[in-house]
Amino acid sequence: MHDISTIRDDPKAFDKAMKARGVDKKVADDIILLDRNRRKTISAAEKTRTERNKTSKQIGEAKTQGDDAEAESLMHTVTDLKSKLQELEKQEFSLDAQFKESITELPNIPMPDVPVGSDEEDNKQVRVWGEPKASTDKQHFEIGEALGQMDFETAAKMSGARFVILKGDLARLERALGQFMLDLHTQEFGYTEITPPLLVRDEAVFGVGQLPKFEEDLFKTTNGYWLTSTAEVTLSNLVREQIIEAEKLPMRYTALTPCFRSEAGSAGRDTRGMIRLHQFNKVELVSIVDEDEGEKELERLTNCAEEVLKQLDLPYRVMLLCTGDMGFSARKTYDLEVWLPGQGAYREISSCSYCGDFQARRMNARYRHQGEKKTRFVHTLNGSGLAVGRTLVAVLENYYNEDGSVTIPEVLQKYMNGATKIEVANNV
Repeated sequence: MHDISTIRDDPKAFDKAMKARGVDKKVADDIILLDRNRRKTISAAEKTRTERNKTSKQIGEAKTQGDDAEAESLMHTVTDLKSKLQELEKQEFSLDAQFKESITELPNIPMPDVPVGSDEEDNKQVRVWGEPKASTDKQHFEIGEALGQMDFETAAKMSGARFVILKGDLARLERALGQFMLDLHTQEFGYTEITPPLLVRDEAVFGVGQLPKFEEDLFKTTNGYWLTSTAEVTLSNLVREQIIEAEKLPMRYTALTPCFRSEAGSAGRDTRGMIRLHQFNKVELVSIVDEDEGEKELERLTNCAEEVLKQLDLPYRVMLLCTGDMGFSARKTYDLEVWLPGQGAYREISSCSYCGDFQARRMNARYRHQGEKKTRFVHTLNGSGLAVGRTLVAVLENYYNEDGSVTIPEVLQKYMNGATKIEVANNV
């Protein structure tokens, strides 16, 4: 959510920022007018409320003095004031709803160094790590099915398209990847591990910017809960409606959770394999920091996610997303794209974003320095560290051997009971 004072102070700059984010019309003047009318109505309602209370008190005084005519006149005045106040309160409610709708549906303002562009073609490569293997004709789903440990057909019978069943060593490898990532982030980088709910209320999803704009991308239960599409939702909302002591910042959280996405806008894309599923596991990283540490923390968080790929020896590149390709709540985003020899391309495996105070305003999450009365909104960051399913895809394609087996990366072998390879299964 935006600070209305920012819009009032420089409406042209705000409209320019929104244009860069793909908003095709000027919105600042309309928002400022709504806010002005809303504040005028609030002021008029408060004035009328004060006048009503004062007049009501005068009725009692007139009756005490035996002035029934004056009391009767004052009662008519109170009735009129009550009617006027009801109308003003209706206007206030309507204007407040219009104002909130107009301001909450607008994306965050990009940082000055974010390239202006419309889609992924305008993203900027920041760095490359590792030597990509030569392209092959073996994609992960072909490798997994040949091993007898990746089953899309049975999953489709149960659940429909975009689901998968992993078996045996591949199921264990996926679990190993999640454990490895959690151990790295908690033991090496100081993140606190959380086991959060998977079902949340409207307020939690609204808080991170997924509602109301992206409702169609989510799954909702019949009794009104949302299945979380990422642990960003729950980890960020840990500070919801709180005033945190500044000395406790930064707060860094991580979680390994199933994620649920409808993939409403992905018809025809990645229809085979594990790249784009309705249900997948992901390790999420969330940082809560003060207003001066946001950009520095983005570099740190991104480096934490990169370290997973480095230790797995998976080639990747870092892309700075343009204004048109960033997420709704982000001010600046780095995507990590891992090399997939089977596709002969880099594919996204993590998205690390700095959101400024945009989410905090929606969650009313603040902090205060010791000895100060003034509170400030916290700044939030989030990133995948990493998407476990896509990391499994990358391991299969980068560690595939000509004999059909898959070498287990060295850092994962201790999680695999010392095994060094995954071979064709005979008992799954």
